[in-house]
Amino acid sequence: METSREVMPQYAPEPQLEELVRRTEGLQPWRRLFHLVGGSCLAWVVYALSPEAPRTRWLFAIMLGLALVGDLLRLAYVTFNRYAYRTFGALMCPREVRRPSLTWFMLGVFLALWLPDPELAVPSLLVLAIADPAASVVGRVWGKYPLGKGTREGTLAFFVAALVVLVPYAGIVAALPVAALAAAAEGLTTRVDDNVVIPVVTGWGLWVVSGLG
Repeated sequence: METSREVMPQYAPEPQLEELVRRTEGLQPWRRLFHLVGGSCLAWVVYALSPEAPRTRWLFAIMLGLALVGDLLRLAYVTFNRYAYRTFGALMCPREVRRPSLTWFMLGVFLALWLPDPELAVPSLLVLAIADPAASVVGRVWGKYPLGKGTREGTLAFFVAALVVLVPYAGIVAALPVAALAAAAEGLTTRVDDNVVIPVVTGWGLWVVSGLG
């Protein structure tokens, strides 16, 4: 007498962390878009709440703390790291498998609120939001000549984008040297994440130039 056999469903094995990380290589368009939109929204929040207000600093201190806890858990436990790359892979990059991710961005935002003139936080964050992804896209698509950690083309794209952001705020005379300084810092700084460097250098540059004026 024949007995029917229950056929067990076949499930594909879960991708390993190394495979998930490899999938994040390349242009990463969603990451660039997230950087642009997310950074611009954070700059608007800072503007709406007032950069000088204690509540603004407390809000971003909390956000920085949450980002730090999330990154520490992800880096300490492979399971969390794999989950992050599986769920948010389009927003991550290969180097972040062993390095903090959102923490650097939130640290840059938080430090911008402690500039000598907190009002400079908004244009500084807009430079981070707009010029940084512009440099990444141009450098990856059209970059041919290496410069620092990127390319000359990417650095030029950063400079132009930063100039567009800063001219309405500071005028062309002040915007030119600050945009050049920020572009150099973004392209040449390797030991500190550029998400921290860009808003700090831009903000201090604007402060110095405005004092000279």
